[in-house]
Amino acid sequence: MPSRPLAFHAAAGAVIASALLTIPACATIPDPVDVTVAAIEPLEGEGMEMRMLVKLRVQNPNNGEIAYNGASLKLEVMDKTFATGVSDVAGTVPRFGEAVVDIPVTVSVFRIVRQVMGMADGTPIDKVQYKMSGKLQTGAFSTVRFSTRGELEIPKGAATTP
Repeated sequence: MPSRPLAFHAAAGAVIASALLTIPACATIPDPVDVTVAAIEPLEGEGMEMRMLVKLRVQNPNNGEIAYNGASLKLEVMDKTFATGVSDVAGTVPRFGEAVVDIPVTVSVFRIVRQVMGMADGTPIDKVQYKMSGKLQTGAFSTVRFSTRGELEIPKGAATTP
């Protein structure tokens, strides 16, 4: 009978040791990157689409650099997809540093019309809500995802009704 309590204590000790070993792994989960729009430049469009180069400022608040090879971006305005883009751009965001990542995006005329029609109820518009999300491809099976949302204020004196 003494072997049973010893086996139980050995199993309990193994479970506790495993739990203690996973605690440092939880502490190494990286903080999310901060992404803002640094600039938007016009590109030549084709047919019924508008093209822009979106320059994203990516800030890395972590102790390790982020080497990426590919990026994607989706911009939603008033909860509807407005612009999307992808790029095979490669680079590095240094540890506790920042980098600018260029992503060309496309806006179709149909999306612009849909946005305008959605705002055509005659209500004055003073703020426009947006959401920006995307990812940096960091390996064959790993990515750094980002998402931010906010409001753009329409300046007074600008057209406030569609």
